Amino acid sequence: MSSKKLSEIEFETGSGNIFADLGLDEADELYTRACLGVQVMKILKDRRYSQKEAAEFLGLKQPEISAIMRAKFSRFSQERLIGFLNKLNQKVTIEVSRHRKGEPYQQVTFAS
Repeated sequence: MSSKKLSEIEFETGSGNIFADLGLDEADELYTRACLGVQVMKILKDRRYSQKEAAEFLGLKQPEISAIMRAKFSRFSQERLIGFLNKLNQKVTIEVSRHRKGEPYQQVTFAS
């Protein structure tokens, strides 16, 4: 992060990972889980599923759908979130490449 001054207003440019910016342990994993969870939430909203319908479709209980819709992704592993995306007819691609200095160790991108 870098500090800048713009017309007497100081601000910091974030790294793109709020969890890393906050200094949290396992920031990359938290970021990846949040990105996957937000995508599940977005698809459920776009399809206008009720929480009951979403629970039935994904094989969950309603309180788990409620947790997803409130962005409480700590209840779900990355693998489980990927499974939800698969059930929602989404292809999830994992790419492994050499890490370069200054870039995050984990990155999530969404194709249009």
